[in-house]
Amino acid sequence: MSEEKLEESLSQFLEKGDDWERKKTSVDGVFILKLPKYKGSPPRLAIELNPADERGNPTKKRGLMIRNLGELGTFRELIGEEGLDNLMETIVEVNPEKEKVTRPEEEKEDVIQF
Repeated sequence: MSEEKLEESLSQFLEKGDDWERKKTSVDGVFILKLPKYKGSPPRLAIELNPADERGNPTKKRGLMIRNLGELGTFRELIGEEGLDNLMETIVEVNPEKEKVTRPEEEKEDVIQF
């Protein structure tokens, strides 16, 4: 998409989108979020990074919100931190395993055989 078309589409979303509306982008897991006006700030757009499922829908209620280039740079540095992999591996080891929760509709129905 050309930069002009991108700018036009984002401007239109900013003008006509609902507060907290989330729009998909051509990259799975990258969304555009319309933030409402807050105190003295007008409505604005932000990038939301949120892992996507197989249909491109977000898997978390809220992802990582990035509002400006400074935040983007800071998050890139933080995510690139070498010790983060080791920390995550240790957290996975320490956390208890997730138990399978059986939903009522998944439970075996008690059926009388005759």
